[in-house]
Amino acid sequence: MIMDDLILRMALGGLGVALVAGPLGVFVVWRRMAYFGAALAHSALLGVALGLFFEVNMVFAVLAVALAVALILSAFEDSPVLSTDTVLGILAHGSLALGLVVVTFMEGDPQLDLEAILFGNILAVSQEDILLIYGGGAAVLGVMAMIWRPLLSLTVHPELARVEGVAVERVRLVFLLLLAFMVALAVKIVGLLLLVSLLIIPAASARSFVRTPGGMVVLATVLGCVSVGAGLWGAFVFHMPSGPSIVLAAMALFGLSIFASRVAK
Repeated sequence: MIMDDLILRMALGGLGVALVAGPLGVFVVWRRMAYFGAALAHSALLGVALGLFFEVNMVFAVLAVALAVALILSAFEDSPVLSTDTVLGILAHGSLALGLVVVTFMEGDPQLDLEAILFGNILAVSQEDILLIYGGGAAVLGVMAMIWRPLLSLTVHPELARVEGVAVERVRLVFLLLLAFMVALAVKIVGLLLLVSLLIIPAASARSFVRTPGGMVVLATVLGCVSVGAGLWGAFVFHMPSGPSIVLAAMALFGLSIFASRVAK
């Protein structure tokens, strides 16, 4: 009974993250924002460390730091002095270094599991985490639905979107904040080092087969869910850590998608 409850929580947590990662990942791939996702993921270590230090929920602490990084990037995005990739590099490595410094002051804390933070520990997902994942995920998808058209227009042709009256800066900022929410929700599932993989690999796999935005979102979401299911199965059968197992399953699907698309041609 306890094992059944554990398996159910693991499946629900992983699938909940995959459902949110699919739609966001499509735009991350289209807009070539993988490095931004990596910067948010690196900042998650600082959020985890501060959460443990101040004894607040890890998800809320990671969310606060990720939101701060997103807002800073938005402020510097059109800077004539520093390019976006330079700002991302500074934020990613600066927040990671600061997080590691905070972690060193907490050595010996029984709550600090650096391996789980880096590579995920889906076994530790609680009922409260499930509620946060699905509640936060529903909010993210709801906002995505609201900004779908302007975000798509901005992705296809930014200048034309501006001419058509799209509030480009506002839509861009909202999307960055949604990615920050995604990072906070997914850290415990796949870990901060592998988090970006769940965003970009299913979306990249789907791109080989569909060209319409809606079709790509649906297929990326399905592939993400399949990756979670196959990864959890592999983790149980081969006694592997869950986060890397999920990412390896996603990589296998990506390889199959490339092979299938080549054969189809």
